[in-house]
Amino acid sequence: MLEISDIRIRKILQEGRLRAVVSLTIDNSIAVHDIKLVQGDERMFVAMPSRRDEAGTFRDIIHPINPEARSQLETMILKAYDEYLNAEQAIGVAVDG
Repeated sequence: MLEISDIRIRKILQEGRLRAVVSLTIDNSIAVHDIKLVQGDERMFVAMPSRRDEAGTFRDIIHPINPEARSQLETMILKAYDEYLNAEQAIGVAVDG
């Protein structure tokens, strides 16, 4: 099981399908940046950092190698995103109210 020590929502976007840019830390030792939270047709999903190769195809730089790890990662990132939005909303209500 992955030990995700920290998840940070770096940027929130309101327009288009890209909803957030996320960074995470694994085992308090390895940082992974530029993870994207994307609104798909059916659900929100996590897109791992990628780069374009010589043929123009995008390839993940880092990614989970099994479905269990991907599911765990997505669940944790989506939870952090929801918590971030709820905290922002609470601050907005406190400031407005």
